[in-house]
Amino acid sequence: MVLVNSLVLELSNISIFYPYTYVSSDAVFSIRPEIPSTFLLSPDFHTSTLPLKIVKMSSSQCFENPPTLSSTCGAGTVQEFGGLQTYITGSPDSKLAILLISDVFGYEAPNLRKLADKVASAGYLVVVPDFFYGDPIINFNDPTFDRDSWRKTHNTDKGYEDAKPVLTALKSRGVSAIGAAGFCWGGKVVAKLASSSDIHAAVVLHPGKITEDEIDDVKVPIAILGAEIDHTSPPEQLKEFGKKLSEKSEFDSFVKIFPGVAHGWSVRYNLEDESAVKSAEEAQLDMLNWFTKYVK
Repeated sequence: MVLVNSLVLELSNISIFYPYTYVSSDAVFSIRPEIPSTFLLSPDFHTSTLPLKIVKMSSSQCFENPPTLSSTCGAGTVQEFGGLQTYITGSPDSKLAILLISDVFGYEAPNLRKLADKVASAGYLVVVPDFFYGDPIINFNDPTFDRDSWRKTHNTDKGYEDAKPVLTALKSRGVSAIGAAGFCWGGKVVAKLASSSDIHAAVVLHPGKITEDEIDDVKVPIAILGAEIDHTSPPEQLKEFGKKLSEKSEFDSFVKIFPGVAHGWSVRYNLEDESAVKSAEEAQLDMLNWFTKYVK
């Protein structure tokens, strides 16, 4: 007899281990069983009769190298701001502000808060809201984690709407210029924000799947920092976005592909890997230079 838990299905030349999540080289597949996971198969049972629901999720790279979250890391404080719990760092009297929007792992990622503190040291008030309401992804491969529900609850359209009160709260404090940077999930939110006059400059780093329409709608100076190894936003696609943006003479744009790095490199790097740290710091400096130029 063969347990379903150890069954290997061959679908489109992809090995999928039922009933959990399979991570291939370029995608995540969610395998949802319609039968008990302890169901026993006879050796001659045909796999095609299994009642499985197979859903292609987003790129597996979005979930690689997850950070160890810490609610106490960073030099700033956590306060309610614009209706969201928010990590705030930098001078509260600054007239220049930067909104950082995290990837799916949320605002308690130590490297992200470290970056926020670095940007704050350049004279900005920096806010890093919890767009996931205390519900970031902790372990994507946990079989009890309802991926579909999480993605529906925490979609980027909602992130875009949730960002608006944060921007309003910044302006109510006397902030005169705002820049926004986003990573992966947050990169797509920032691309949406760049379609309005609510921000003065945008930076997207290894963004989620940005559409051509979203690029067409951009109205503010935008920098796109991508990875050479990225299945979600391949370098070729980002370069095409760069060409489209360069045709808009009313604002500046910039696309840079970092060699030898993968999606997530700018914030999900290993502190003990000198090369990874160097590439991350280069991207972070590019981001800061963009804000120095346009958020003033």
